[in-house]
Amino acid sequence: MKIVVFDDDPTGSQTVYGCPLLFHWDKALLTKGINDPSPLLFLLTNTRSLSPDVAEKRLREICKNFKEVIQENKLGLDKFFFITRGDSTLRGHSLLEPKVINEELGPFDATFHVPAFFEGGRTTVNSIHLLNGVPVHQTIFAKDKIFGFSTSHLAYWIEEKSNFQIKSQDVKSINLDQLRAANLHRSEMNKFITFLSTLSANQTVVVDAEFSKDLDTLVSGIKALGDRKRFLFRSAASLINSFSQIYPENNKIKNFSMLRLKEDNGNFKPGIVIVGSHVQLADDQLEVLLKDPLCIGVELPVKEIAIIFEEDSLLAKLENLYVQQILNILDSKKTPVLFTSRGEITLTSIKQRMEFGVFLAQLIGRLVNRVSDRLGFIICKGGITSHILISEGLKINLVKLKGQILPGLSVVCPCEKDKLKLPIITFPGNLGDKGTLLESLKTMESF
Repeated sequence: MKIVVFDDDPTGSQTVYGCPLLFHWDKALLTKGINDPSPLLFLLTNTRSLSPDVAEKRLREICKNFKEVIQENKLGLDKFFFITRGDSTLRGHSLLEPKVINEELGPFDATFHVPAFFEGGRTTVNSIHLLNGVPVHQTIFAKDKIFGFSTSHLAYWIEEKSNFQIKSQDVKSINLDQLRAANLHRSEMNKFITFLSTLSANQTVVVDAEFSKDLDTLVSGIKALGDRKRFLFRSAASLINSFSQIYPENNKIKNFSMLRLKEDNGNFKPGIVIVGSHVQLADDQLEVLLKDPLCIGVELPVKEIAIIFEEDSLLAKLENLYVQQILNILDSKKTPVLFTSRGEITLTSIKQRMEFGVFLAQLIGRLVNRVSDRLGFIICKGGITSHILISEGLKINLVKLKGQILPGLSVVCPCEKDKLKLPIITFPGNLGDKGTLLESLKTMESF
């Protein structure tokens, strides 16, 4: 069975390796993806950056192309597991995306919500989603201006996010006691499989998980049903390990800094760090990074850019200025840190806010593209920024996931013949501690 992951930004592959990540979904690329020997295929939809109507349109397009490709390859939908991967702190189009996939690639007997992401300290106990033991609605992530929420209880969260179209009492739950009993006793596993077999009509299910073995047990029960049931999953990254049986500790690629590109004389090229994420953790990591004497910041003033972002001639002058700043830093043998000014600006609507966020990421992508021939590697903080940098700035359609430089931080390289094999570290906004961004830079510069 091929596992197809609809990933709403390019960081959901942060616990596996050796698989293709597609930034576009024309039929030729999809055909290449489903024929790749890896059990995993990631379709990087970038839907978290889009308004609901645009996200829905994009997902339907991808699903329709995918359905045509599998028909042309004489395959059936029952030969695939489908996962829609979202943020482990519950941000994103968490109900819209499974709804669209069910309509286009279903029907499914159930949709499982499994936000646990162990590498990032996210667990679910008694249907309460936790970040390092704290209910996630008590964290800064719940205050997200676009995807905020008021409860950590997944059944009530689903009720809230569905505008009460799905009632909390109608949501079924799989708790730790069930999973651990099924893991220990064959009779309990049979009972668990029987429970799974009763699910129908796209039942909504939330799943507890504290450790990877909990998700392994869930997947064992699901796979035991074979093709008798079709299930859809909205999850964070950890569930993908249990389905694929690919785990970070199996990754043999240790010397990621050796992926760094070299000059013709054999010397390593310098890197660049990009910070587009605006969560508090990103601010803290940027502050630590900029204290390093080898790093020099290039700040993009968001308020000023917002004023002129429809003035092409003024923007072109600004771009030239920033490109020259970056080149000067590279010439001085130091590391440029390109970042958007901290704090958030007030815009008239959520839609305008999202569109301006995409515009900023596109600006960053253009700047990096213009200096890319000077670079040995890129570290990009922020999932949406990473996606647009790779797909629009560097115009890359397909990358291969090499593994994780640090827990949850993936290294990808283009695998198209006409593209430089420039290693790119995709760094989620909500991951790590204050020193992790600097640590990732030092790791890439360790040779």
